[in-house]
Amino acid sequence: MPDIEFEREAAPDYGGAVEVAPAVRRVTARNPGPFTFHGTNSYLIGDGSLAIVDPGPDSPEHIAALLRAAGSRKVTHILVTHTHLDHTGATARLVEATGAVTVGAGPHRPARPLHTGEANPLDASADTRFTPELTIADGDVVAGDGWMVEAIATPGHTANHIAFALNGHDLIFSGDHVMGWSTTVVAPPDGAMADYMHSLDRLLDRGEEHYLPGHGGPIAAAHGYVRALRNHRRMREAAILARLAAGDRSIAMIVAAIYRDTPPALQSAASLSVLAHLEDLVARGSVVTDGPPRRDGTYRLA
Repeated sequence: MPDIEFEREAAPDYGGAVEVAPAVRRVTARNPGPFTFHGTNSYLIGDGSLAIVDPGPDSPEHIAALLRAAGSRKVTHILVTHTHLDHTGATARLVEATGAVTVGAGPHRPARPLHTGEANPLDASADTRFTPELTIADGDVVAGDGWMVEAIATPGHTANHIAFALNGHDLIFSGDHVMGWSTTVVAPPDGAMADYMHSLDRLLDRGEEHYLPGHGGPIAAAHGYVRALRNHRRMREAAILARLAAGDRSIAMIVAAIYRDTPPALQSAASLSVLAHLEDLVARGSVVTDGPPRRDGTYRLA
């Protein structure tokens, strides 16, 4: 089974608003990095009054670009896919400038409680101050002047991750759940592998074939791509089970074997990804460990 192939869209014109679908323009923040690719994508939707999907980082340059793209049109809603600061940092300043209503699936929350003595390595990336004015759940609809979106609960990357289907456009704003440039970081305790896999299946049950992600370029023929993402995770799971069968007992040993080519800056994320798989495997009874699954735990096949 071949592994997934990622797109490598050229660097964007920072500050510019690019039409990526009818009545949808993208503005990319200048916050490139190993977890953000060229930067965070914000989207403006509508022909009359507007909604902004993911306001992006707290960057004066990016906020000015969004307001410039909106021009004289009123921004009535700010839709948030999830509460990581690279997606929500600009929210307060944009609300102050526009008076828009914030919309999301609630405050930041972990996928599971912290274990005794466990520290959350992801605290710095979480926006724990954001609480939407309008809290929505799976299937809820939000509408404005000439646009309507349906909320699709897609936990996995974060517990409160939500995607938005744009009514009448064969289009989903997929946030960080599906991106064309990389696999999604699924890192406990904020994320959960079982949730992530279920959320991929949820998207496959829908008809939309075009996705606009939080980072990277548009994704066409999305169902085939989502199946490739699902296969990639199954291959990772099989590789982890193979390493346990070969005698590896720790996450560090597994990461050293199956992430040999991963840059040092991403090794911590790789260890969290392995932990996410192991949490799922322990819950399913395929792997055993002493106590709850931990990054420093010892693992073996059941």
